[in-house]
Amino acid sequence: MNDSRPDRPREYRTEELAQAAGIPVRTLRFYRERRLLPPPRRAGRIAWYSGAHLERLRVIADLLERGHTLGGIAELLAAWESGQDVAELLGLEAAIAAPWSQETPVPVTLDELRDAFPGEVDDESLHASLELGYLRMEGDQLTHVSRRLLDASAALVAEGVPLGAVLATARGVRASADALADQFVELIAEQLLAGLEDRLTPGEPARLADALDRLREVARTVVDVEFSLAMDRRVQRELKRLTATMHGR
Repeated sequence: MNDSRPDRPREYRTEELAQAAGIPVRTLRFYRERRLLPPPRRAGRIAWYSGAHLERLRVIADLLERGHTLGGIAELLAAWESGQDVAELLGLEAAIAAPWSQETPVPVTLDELRDAFPGEVDDESLHASLELGYLRMEGDQLTHVSRRLLDASAALVAEGVPLGAVLATARGVRASADALADQFVELIAEQLLAGLEDRLTPGEPARLADALDRLREVARTVVDVEFSLAMDRRVQRELKRLTATMHGR
């Protein structure tokens, strides 16, 4: 029977610990087999678990809720046991995984799309939009991934640009954007995150997380400036070509 004297920390049998953690006993045993829990104290054939075991189970449940795999949780717990601050590691992970886009999805109907793109919505344009990921079909509901992209596409069509041409250009823009993203990810991975395989010093995960947050705006600025400069160069070349054509040269 568990010794409940006030001078002794609370201990739990297997069934008691599982109940306190809100998990089945078989799950508790699975965690033990995966070494996500340290061994219990043994008294004969009885396994006694401490409050630390209960806290570990609560941490595991929280990490699972955040979408971590058991393998990833094992690595985090190993880092914890080696003295690293798991909260800092989780903060760094969150900074790496935080979405860059801040787009607002828009539920739309076919009639609304036809109103936004008069005479342009057909099976081909719908298929292209779905393939690009601009439109998503969720049951019977269509959703556009971005209010801003939807409005921009509608504005181009309103100016006389066919929707098919808008979508064809979008494919090229997507490829260029993917190439830009690859370059920035490579830069950050090689220059900023190259030491993640090693044991990070105290405070290092938080410093890296703050640096990643700052670099988001830096990356957006670089892309905006480079695109604007590229447009200037391209427009000047096109203007020279048009001027030569108009003057019959």
